[in-house]
Amino acid sequence: MTQQLLTVEQAAQQLNLHPKTVLRYIHDGRLPATRVGKSYRILRVDLDALAGVASGGSELDGSARTTCITDIPDITLEAAERMATFLQAVALTGNAGTPPLHLQTAFDPQAGTLKIIAIGSPSDVGKLLEMMHLQMRAR
Repeated sequence: MTQQLLTVEQAAQQLNLHPKTVLRYIHDGRLPATRVGKSYRILRVDLDALAGVASGGSELDGSARTTCITDIPDITLEAAERMATFLQAVALTGNAGTPPLHLQTAFDPQAGTLKIIAIGSPSDVGKLLEMMHLQMRAR
């Protein structure tokens, strides 16, 4: 099975980004690409992984997705920002072969609560919860 290759311009158009932004992602190592002469070619699966698009057939292969909502009460803005940054870094780890882990955080300054929403495979969400637990014990 052959994989679809895209140019930087095609990738930029797919992501609604400027081609220079896509080049920056390549140079930063956030987007794998192969250099061909003076230009780059990007695998469609690598572009989809960057964009957080699930690969085709996930409904057919029976893979489960988990949604987890966590509320952390009595947290300061600074601690909430540290927790959100830490969890975003954890969510970005992994390889292109695993489905992406989606993470959203929201801080309510009036209530002093941080809401964390994680969507991903059960094992990835479980690992994220373990890391969150370790981070909370450290504060």
